[in-house]
Amino acid sequence: MYAAFRSQPAGGFGTRTDQTAVRAGQPARPPAVHPAQEHDADDVVTFLAHRAGSAGAARRTAREALVRWGVEEEARENVLLIVSELVTNAVEHAQPPAVLRLRQEPGPSCRRVWVGVSDGGPAAVEGAWSGSCEDDEHGRGLVIVDALSEACGVREDAAGTTTRWARMDCG
Repeated sequence: MYAAFRSQPAGGFGTRTDQTAVRAGQPARPPAVHPAQEHDADDVVTFLAHRAGSAGAARRTAREALVRWGVEEEARENVLLIVSELVTNAVEHAQPPAVLRLRQEPGPSCRRVWVGVSDGGPAAVEGAWSGSCEDDEHGRGLVIVDALSEACGVREDAAGTTTRWARMDCG
């Protein structure tokens, strides 16, 4: 059984620290990241450059994994949108490094995909894109993540790393 919180629109996605994304008998955190790109049958870890093009690179990496895992097209497109929104959030609003983690998990009746994007914590100033547009032109990314995911949340550790994550049923 998974325990996780869903963000509430009034409080926002990033208002709580999540410590509850656990399955009985398993650690709350994904496996440690090593200083290289990792791929195995069920996990992908990729370090991303801290720049605008990182969302596209992350989508390409995620698409390869999702195709390899046999995720159907509609679910794959939703996961790719989540990846894009979480990476864009990290690049625009946080300090480097940005790390994408994808994990295929067995669910109670289907396969699940867990997506996490870690960053170095809040940036002192917003990214170039955020400062170049009107308020109503941005700020919807985490609302989209919340709408598309089965569960989502934020986890912060003592070292200042923030991970925004989402979990989806993928059939």
